[in-house]
Amino acid sequence: MPSVDVIVGNPVLNIAVFGVFVLFTLAVVVRTGRGNRTAADYYTGGQVFTGGQNGIALAGDYLSAAAFLGVAGQVAVFGYDGVMFAIGSLMGWVVALLFVAEPLRNTGRYTMGDVLSYRMRARPVRAAAAASTLLVSLFYLVAQVAGAGGLIALLVGIPGEDRVGQSVVIAAVGAVMLSYVLIGGMRGTTWVQILKAGLLIVAGVVMSAWVLGRYAFNLSDLLGDAVEANPAGPALLTPGLEYGHTEMSKIDFMSLGLAGFLGPASLPHILMRFYTVPDARAARRSLVWAIWLVGAFFGLVIVIGFGAAALVSPEAILAAPGGSNAAAPLLAYRLGGELLLGLVAAIAFATILAVVAGLTITASASFAHDVYANLIKRGRAEPAREVRIARWTAVMVGVLAIGGGILANGQNVAVLIGVAFAVAASANFPALIYTVFWRRFNTTGALASMWGGMGTALVLVVLSPEVSGSPTSMLPGLDFAWFPLANPGIVSLPVSFVLGAVGTWIGGHRDPDAARTHAEMEVRALTGANVVPTATPAPGGASNTFDG
Repeated sequence: MPSVDVIVGNPVLNIAVFGVFVLFTLAVVVRTGRGNRTAADYYTGGQVFTGGQNGIALAGDYLSAAAFLGVAGQVAVFGYDGVMFAIGSLMGWVVALLFVAEPLRNTGRYTMGDVLSYRMRARPVRAAAAASTLLVSLFYLVAQVAGAGGLIALLVGIPGEDRVGQSVVIAAVGAVMLSYVLIGGMRGTTWVQILKAGLLIVAGVVMSAWVLGRYAFNLSDLLGDAVEANPAGPALLTPGLEYGHTEMSKIDFMSLGLAGFLGPASLPHILMRFYTVPDARAARRSLVWAIWLVGAFFGLVIVIGFGAAALVSPEAILAAPGGSNAAAPLLAYRLGGELLLGLVAAIAFATILAVVAGLTITASASFAHDVYANLIKRGRAEPAREVRIARWTAVMVGVLAIGGGILANGQNVAVLIGVAFAVAASANFPALIYTVFWRRFNTTGALASMWGGMGTALVLVVLSPEVSGSPTSMLPGLDFAWFPLANPGIVSLPVSFVLGAVGTWIGGHRDPDAARTHAEMEVRALTGANVVPTATPAPGGASNTFDG
C-alpha cells in the first residue's frame, strides 16, 4: 500500500483545480447577489425559486461534508454501522415532509421564530428561537469547517500532526465562506447550492460506477474485497463494529439514529429554505425533490465507502490528514489519479462552502430579524440597517466557526453532524410540533421545551467523550466526560417533550388566548389563507396578522 504522502497526489495540480472551481462559484455569487437590496432579498432570495430549484438547493444544503466525506468514511471504516447512519438520516426527510414543511411556510416569514411566536408572547419565544438557531448553526458550522480543513490539508499535503498548518487552512476556508455570505446573500448561495448539488451527484455517479466497473458491476465481489482489506474481516458487514462493543455503545447508536431521524426537520438552515419559494405547494414539492436526490446520493456514497474500504484500506484512510473524512478523496486518487482527486476534492470543498454559507445566513438572519428587529427595535427596524446587522453577525459567527473547527479538526464530521442533529431536534422539534398541532400549548411550554431541551443537549455534549476523555476527543488532554454517550439525543429529546408538556400545564392560565390563536394558526397552516405576514402584532404578541 502506498504511503499517504504519495496518495495525496500533486498539490500544485490539486490546488489549481480547486482554485478554478472556487473562482467560478464566487463569480456566480457576485452575479446573482447584485439584487440584494432588501431584507427579503438577503434572507429568502426574494422567494423567486421554484419547487424544483429549491429542492435541488435543499439537497445541496444537506449533502454536506457529513454526507459525502463523513458517511463515506464511516462506511469505509465501520461498514454496516455507517450504512445505517445514512439510512436513518434519509428517513428524517419524510418527517419534515409530513409534519413541518407546509405549516412552516404558511405561518412564517423569514425564520423559525416567526412561527413559534405566532401564538405565543413574541419577545421571550423569539429570544429562545434565536439562541437555538445560533447554537445549532455553530455546531453544524464547526463540523463543516473541520471537514474542509482536513480536505484541503490532504490536497496540499499538510500532515495530520501539523496542527498549525491545518489551523491556517481552516481559517482560510472560513474567509472564503464569509465572502459567499456577505456578497451573495440567500440568492447567490442558493444558485451555488444548485450548481454544486448537480456536480456532487455527477461525481457520485462517476465514482460509484467506476468502482463497480472494476468488479464487473458485481456488488458481492466488491463487498468481499472490502471485508478482506478490513482488519475486522466479516464483522464489517454486520452490526456493531463501531457501536456494538458494549451495551452503552448500542444505546449510543440508538441515540445517534434518533437524532438523525428528527434532525432534518429541526435544522434552522433547512427550515429557512421553505421561505425561498412562493407558497406551501412549492415547499412540499421542494421536499419531494430533496428526498429523491438525497436518497439516490446516499446509495452512491455507500458504494463509494465500500470502494474505499476495498481499494484504499482503512489503515491508509485513518492515517491520512482528516482521518476517515479522507476516504472519498483517497478513492478518487486511486481510481483516476491526480485530476480526479482534484475535481472530487474541489466539488467536495464547494459543497462545504455552500453549506456553511447557508448556515451563516440562517444564523445571521435569526439574530438580525428575531433579536435586533423584533426584540430590540420592536418591529420598527429599518430594512437596510437590519441587513447590515445580519452581515456583521455573519462575520462574528464565521470567526466562532473557525475557532471551533480548529478544535474539532480530525473528528469524523458525520459524528459531529449527529451531535448537531441532536441539539437541533432537542431545541426545536418538540416546540414546532406542539405549536402546530397542540391547541393548549403556550408560551411557558415553548420556553421550557426550547431552553430545557437545548440546555440539556448542550450540557450532555460538553460532558460527553466527544469533547474530552479519550485520544480522539476534541480536548484529549482533559477528562470530564461524565456522560457516557457521544450523542445526547436519546436523553435530551424526551426531556424536551416532557418539559414542553409540563410547562404548558403550569402556565396554562397565563395565555387565555392560546386556543383562539391556535385556531387561527391552524387555518393558515393547513390552507395557506392570508399568508402574507406584516409587522403588525397579532393577538398574543405575534408578529404576523390573521384576517380570516
